[in-house]
Amino acid sequence: MTTTATESRVADWARLHPRWEKRVAIAGLVIVVLAAIGFPLLNKYWPFRYRNVKPLLENVFASQVTIDHYHRIYFPHPGFVADGLTMRRKTAPDQPPISFAQEIKVEGNWLDVVLLRSRIRLVDVKGLHVVIPPVGSPGNHEDFPPGSSSDFAGPDTLVETLHMQDAVLDILRDQGGRYSFPIHDLALRNVHAGQAASYVVDMQNAKPGGRIQAHGSFGPITPSNLGGTPLSGDFVFSPVNLADIGDLKGTLSAQGHFEGRLADIEANATVHTPDFAIGKGRPTDVGGSVQATVNGLNGGVVLHPIELKTGKTVVHADGSIMGSPKVANIDFDVEKGRAEDLMRPFVHELPPISGVVWLKARSRVAHGGEGVTFLQRLTVDGGFSVPAERMTDYKAEQSLTAFSARAQGAGDDKGEAGNPDTAAADVVSSLTGQVKIRNGVVSTDRLTFQMPGAVADLKGTYAFHTGAVHLTGDMKMDADISHAATGFKSALMKPLAPFFKRKKAGAVVPIAVTGVTHQYKVGQDVLHTK
Repeated sequence: MTTTATESRVADWARLHPRWEKRVAIAGLVIVVLAAIGFPLLNKYWPFRYRNVKPLLENVFASQVTIDHYHRIYFPHPGFVADGLTMRRKTAPDQPPISFAQEIKVEGNWLDVVLLRSRIRLVDVKGLHVVIPPVGSPGNHEDFPPGSSSDFAGPDTLVETLHMQDAVLDILRDQGGRYSFPIHDLALRNVHAGQAASYVVDMQNAKPGGRIQAHGSFGPITPSNLGGTPLSGDFVFSPVNLADIGDLKGTLSAQGHFEGRLADIEANATVHTPDFAIGKGRPTDVGGSVQATVNGLNGGVVLHPIELKTGKTVVHADGSIMGSPKVANIDFDVEKGRAEDLMRPFVHELPPISGVVWLKARSRVAHGGEGVTFLQRLTVDGGFSVPAERMTDYKAEQSLTAFSARAQGAGDDKGEAGNPDTAAADVVSSLTGQVKIRNGVVSTDRLTFQMPGAVADLKGTYAFHTGAVHLTGDMKMDADISHAATGFKSALMKPLAPFFKRKKAGAVVPIAVTGVTHQYKVGQDVLHTK
């Protein structure tokens, strides 16, 4: 179609529609007038001007902010992009920066701009790096002096979404180094002073290493009582590398729920470690439930009744993790558990004994520096009873059975009156005592070992790392000393029987138990030299 034809058609339409011609002209005039008046006004009252941007960011991040580069954006959403941000505490502007950010993008809505509403659609932060001085250090006190919690009340401007990607939180340590918490993704919604915000976070824990995924609500924040801030959420913490904690080994997974106030958070979780071990112990399946009260201000934890199950054994525990640095004090209680279940995570070979066990103990895990293992930090004081235990090593059990028969006055290696069935039945013995654990070594001042025909009172040590045992004491037998040996040795010892005779019957023989797992030796220690 030619230009002349087009102009002719427009002219014909205008003659037929004179009112529309006037309306189009008026609309065009109105647009021109609004543009002439509106754009200068919009420029004057533009909410994302630099003089407004800087205090806005300082309000959102509770910090004093400096910006390397800044430019406005208009479409599809009004806002700005800022690069090279440095943030210092408002209460300590002369101190080193506590955080940096590569880029921050802030977007609003055109309707909010036109209606002059104070609201931000999105604050998107990339590459945020926060550095916190060691807890309790002068630098930490200068950055966060008393009363500085008022800075964290939240922004006066509503931020619909505060989004952070690839952030890192570093907490410096007194002895050098740092705990790093990479934050892959964090989204806070409805961030506003006096209002609760919801959150979704995906991050890594520093030590022990593991992934944390959580969602819930936080706030409103009360600056005058930060510990009273409400919060709640659900979390998954997995996989957790227990090898980051000294001698512990295994991969833990946990999930649960928490709610309460920041200084008093009630948390419960289920935990499972299919390959838990201590030192050179055998990987063991351990699972259970944990309930705790957590102080979010200082990290203190009060452990309510905990139930952990391994094999056929249930361990009940409670205690606390308190102080700076943190020290764990935990009480353990086992009723009708299995001795082999409790020993399995500590020993590499088969546990030396099996049987029902009762146990009560108090443990303490002290703070450790670099190179300090878990067993070096662990101390335990307690008592146990294994009323009907058996040796797991067949040869040792058979030897013990034969000795029990002799201690009762039976023939050499046969049962009473030469009955082989008596010797064939494995002896059932009992073990009770009070023990201590220090630096991976179990020690006892009194260990009572009892079997038919004999009772031994021993004292000494057992090392978890090597399985080495060294116990000495006295054994009381129903028979005389000659029954402690067989054959020619028995004949030689008969003349010595009066020297080991008890008042009523039998003998008291000094003995020593030495060796390593599955190579234990029980011998006489008449001269107390072993």
